[in-house]
Amino acid sequence: MTCTTVQPTLAPEAGRSSLGGLWSVASVRWATVALVLFVAGLVAQLVDAPSWSWWVCYLACYLTGGWSPAWEGLQALRSRTLDVDLLMVIAAIGAASIGQIFDGALLIVIFATSGALEDAATKRTEDSVNGLLDLAPDRAVRIDTDGIEESVNAADLRVGDLVSVRPGDRVSADGVVVDGASDVDQSSVTGEPMPVAKATDAEVFAGTLNGAGALRIRVTKDPSDTVVARIVALVAEASATKARTQLFIEKVEQHYSVGVVVATLALFAVPLLLGAQLQSTLLRAMTFMIVASPCAVVLATMPPLLSAIANAGRHGVLVKSAVAMEHLADTTAVTIDKTGTLTTGTPRLSSIEVIDDRYCDGDVLRIAASAEQFSEHPLGRAVVAAARARGLAFAGATDFAALPGRGVRARVADRTIEVLSPRAFHGDPTVASNLERPGTTAVLVVVDASAVGVLGLDDTVREGTDVVVAAIAALTMRPRRC
Repeated sequence: MTCTTVQPTLAPEAGRSSLGGLWSVASVRWATVALVLFVAGLVAQLVDAPSWSWWVCYLACYLTGGWSPAWEGLQALRSRTLDVDLLMVIAAIGAASIGQIFDGALLIVIFATSGALEDAATKRTEDSVNGLLDLAPDRAVRIDTDGIEESVNAADLRVGDLVSVRPGDRVSADGVVVDGASDVDQSSVTGEPMPVAKATDAEVFAGTLNGAGALRIRVTKDPSDTVVARIVALVAEASATKARTQLFIEKVEQHYSVGVVVATLALFAVPLLLGAQLQSTLLRAMTFMIVASPCAVVLATMPPLLSAIANAGRHGVLVKSAVAMEHLADTTAVTIDKTGTLTTGTPRLSSIEVIDDRYCDGDVLRIAASAEQFSEHPLGRAVVAAARARGLAFAGATDFAALPGRGVRARVADRTIEVLSPRAFHGDPTVASNLERPGTTAVLVVVDASAVGVLGLDDTVREGTDVVVAAIAALTMRPRRC
């Protein structure tokens, strides 16, 4: 059984190569110029322009698109190996020698485009890796034994160092919180969109974004062994992995190239020894070499895989390697990370439970929204959005304070309002526990230290998710429920 896992992309923008980024790849530039020259030559030939004009275009195409594979082939020849690149160049030159320069230029364009596609995919991978590396900050604030803070390179941190993380900063190392409390956005590492409350003894990861609280963490892993560093290593390793079909082609191309060269020489030498004419013999040998040039085999391996990977990327799907794409047709089971994939990752109000009979649903929501109106937490924004959607009027709030890892507190109409995590409230009413059981995030609405209601918030299911899941089940032919 082949299993495929679908997860939200760690850094969506990291893997996107702009046109400017692709143009920085030399092979893409040369292949583009070769293609333009080939098209120009073809147009000139079709409109019956002077033969010298389209010959010049085709020869320029030879030069721009063929110099790199020719150089690589010569380098391989120095190592006593004959690869398909050099065979292609020889076949193209042979085509020109018998007057079939169009066929030779077409071979050049095909191979130049194939190489450019592969290099472009490599560039996209490098950009993805660089984007992941950018998640972790370059600098860190280390606290020495005298309690003095100093700015150091994050790469110089060692296990056991004490590091300060200020509000809004990115965590500079994997470690454990020894002091402070805050909400940390771990979406860049775990894919979970909701900030996670961190307090003493909680684990934090390099590259995650600290919230409103200040933290002191004890470094537990070397910078080269952080979660982000390991993700980068895995991405690079997976990208360097070649598909089974590609490995097979590379294995046989050496023998194939030698065989074609030997057969071509035989087709040229044997008839000459038997008294055949030079021109017809050369034409026959060069025709054989052109036809035997394995451009179709080359185009049947990596370019389709690379095109499929690029097409998936344009639709928001990150395929880690050509191997994964090649085995996609064999998939019989698919596991999908719910948050950010089947859902939008944006919480919304789903239920209101009233604890104090003096209040109704609208009162509980209005009080919570009045306290949360200055909050930057996703749950707070969801509460405010729900109140606005119902047309509820907010009361003015003063003395607003974010309570890292707990919730918020504010003064509303001369009363102290708190919107808290159930674990931060001394009473922890049973109704909150009941709401959390099916996976709903519950927050308590507290007025003057007395809980008056509980708000339930859920992630939002993406539109069309049911259709996608049904389609995957139909494709894999073995639908399962977990």
